[in-house]
Amino acid sequence: MVITSIGTRGHQLLPLFIALVLALTIGAGKAKAQITDSLEVSIPFQFHAGNTKLPAGEYRIHVLDDSDLRVMEISSADGSTSALFQVEQTEAGSTPAKSELIFNKYGNRYFLAKLFEEGTASGSQVPESRYEKAVSQEGVGAQEHVAAHRGNQHGK
Repeated sequence: MVITSIGTRGHQLLPLFIALVLALTIGAGKAKAQITDSLEVSIPFQFHAGNTKLPAGEYRIHVLDDSDLRVMEISSADGSTSALFQVEQTEAGSTPAKSELIFNKYGNRYFLAKLFEEGTASGSQVPESRYEKAVSQEGVGAQEHVAAHRGNQHGK
């Protein structure tokens, strides 16, 4: 009798397992459309990338190898500053004509929000940190767009 209930439970879980595998396969295909090249950018203001506060300057941004396109690294041109931050896929309203970073702005505080490569509507979005959520409660926000250009392929 116990064997029968285990067998029945296994048959009930099989469709769920198949649906999970399909969802992961479809999700992996979509993730490939995110930013894959490195971007080089001059950011004229102090800003936050994930949980890290960074000074104005020249930066290079790329996807971390073996991160499944979910973790990016931003590093200063001179290599003195770097940070890791998580990203998820997002879509632009229209295909951007140039590579760009989009920052959420609250007063004089800037938070990296989205990254897009020229000619590709799929990009990367940075989830809001706790600090950004708290700051966004204080007042009305705006967005700041900063042009970027492609660096060496695959962050090398």
